[in-house]
Amino acid sequence: MRSIHVEDIVKTVKEMCIEANHFLTKDVENALVNAHRNEKSPVGKQILDQLIENLDIAGEDMIPICQDTGMAVIFMEVGQEVQIEGGLLSDAINEGVRQGYVEGFLRKSVVKDPIIRENTKDNTPAVIHYNIVAGDKIKITVAPKGFGSENMSRVFMLKPADGIEGVKNAILTAVKDAGPNACPPMVVGVGVGGTFEKCALMAKEALTRPIDKRSEIPYVREMEEELLLKINKTGIGPGGLGGSTTALAVNINTYPTHIAGLPVAINICCHVNRHSVREI
Repeated sequence: MRSIHVEDIVKTVKEMCIEANHFLTKDVENALVNAHRNEKSPVGKQILDQLIENLDIAGEDMIPICQDTGMAVIFMEVGQEVQIEGGLLSDAINEGVRQGYVEGFLRKSVVKDPIIRENTKDNTPAVIHYNIVAGDKIKITVAPKGFGSENMSRVFMLKPADGIEGVKNAILTAVKDAGPNACPPMVVGVGVGGTFEKCALMAKEALTRPIDKRSEIPYVREMEEELLLKINKTGIGPGGLGGSTTALAVNINTYPTHIAGLPVAINICCHVNRHSVREI
């Protein structure tokens, strides 16, 4: 067994919250630069130029990339040979989020109750997903999720007979309905299979996959490439003002499902597809 003290987790999560809100990963940054180079619309090219300039300013001046610094979504891959010392793991994660958002001067957007809506003033609690894996390490992914794009999420409980074409239509429907509200260019995370909640979780996790990495499953990879082309032909464009860059990537995850169902979830993220990954 390997012991990890909760203070190490607090410190790591704190740093990751600040990092994710000020810097995009290289794959997303490169995709924006390539999109700017290839964009056909003058207005679309101008919007992309402004987004890239905003990204540069955020990094240089340590200003959040977006004013909506999101609700902290945390994916924890915990090795089964790890022992947590000094407190509860969930408490440590939330303390890291609290410190990161307070000391990093990030906007606090979380309300304590969904109806009463009193702000918690420190952006906690986080939404935490745990997965127990082999080994003696902990892999942490911090993915702050803004709600302009989050509100455009959809779940379709399709019939098995709808098949792959039904899945494609569901994804295209969600993107078209989102339109400019998702702050394109967007990254489209998709979960296919499992159950109602499993497909939604897969769609969320798909957003953390590098956008220059396609699925290893041949038919899924082909679907990702086909849908990216179709989405970019919708003409929604950067900022929803028209153009050939509506999405930077379509990432699809799949899972076994019941004989009677075909669940599909679409979780859209704006170009500020934030996530930071570290291993302790």
